[in-house]
Amino acid sequence: MFVPHGGGPWPFVDLGGFISRRDVETLRAYFEALPRDLPAPPRALLVVSAHWEEAAPTVMTSARPPILYDYYGFPPAAYEIAWPAPGDPALAARVVELLAGAGFSANTDPHRGFDHGTFVPFKLSWPEADVPTIQLSLEAGLDPARHLAIGRALAPLRDEGVLILGSGMSYHNLRDFRSPAARQTGRAFDAWLGDAATADPAERAHRLAAWASAPGARYAHPREEHLIPLMVVAGAAADDPGRRAFNDDFMGVPISAFRYG
Repeated sequence: MFVPHGGGPWPFVDLGGFISRRDVETLRAYFEALPRDLPAPPRALLVVSAHWEEAAPTVMTSARPPILYDYYGFPPAAYEIAWPAPGDPALAARVVELLAGAGFSANTDPHRGFDHGTFVPFKLSWPEADVPTIQLSLEAGLDPARHLAIGRALAPLRDEGVLILGSGMSYHNLRDFRSPAARQTGRAFDAWLGDAATADPAERAHRLAAWASAPGARYAHPREEHLIPLMVVAGAAADDPGRRAFNDDFMGVPISAFRYG
């Protein structure tokens, strides 16, 4: 699944109207219902977050990952959010094994904590924090074809009970969410992305690899780190069809989630 993780600690802290209550509750309802839409409870979660980039794909290995409050300027309560999900060192080793088998040099990080692309949305989905969870970084350079290949390498995890989650945003122009131009361009890009992400597998990979040529692409993503987790998820989907699992306005711009399998 590729999910839009919102902005900062949006469901847990009063942001003073920066994000409307309606937008908060709509996205909250999606995340709270997410586990009920799965065919079975996952054995573990592997999250590829927009908020972690390394020179080579890097996986966290801590058995008890800390929280990484990687945002600033919010009320004190934003820095007290807890989500003590256990890590999974064995799964981390399996991720390294699969990536190495596909020709990727993969690294490990025993200190990395959950960033807000993980602990904020998935605290809503798994509030008991009882599902082992690890994160995998993006690869510097943010090459979409490379990340589709990373996803293909990780596909066997799906048959091992692991839910692969790409956590980003389908629209991420932070300076221009509410303007008329954002609404118009955001809708054009969202329509293109919906078609591309749910196309047949070969066409899907081709179109996502060339995402920057889409209508409004660089307006919607001046920098693409919030879109690239979708590439990993789409690559891991193999031949499975995709569908749009969520689509609604957030701060005046449409955002989408996608599910495969």
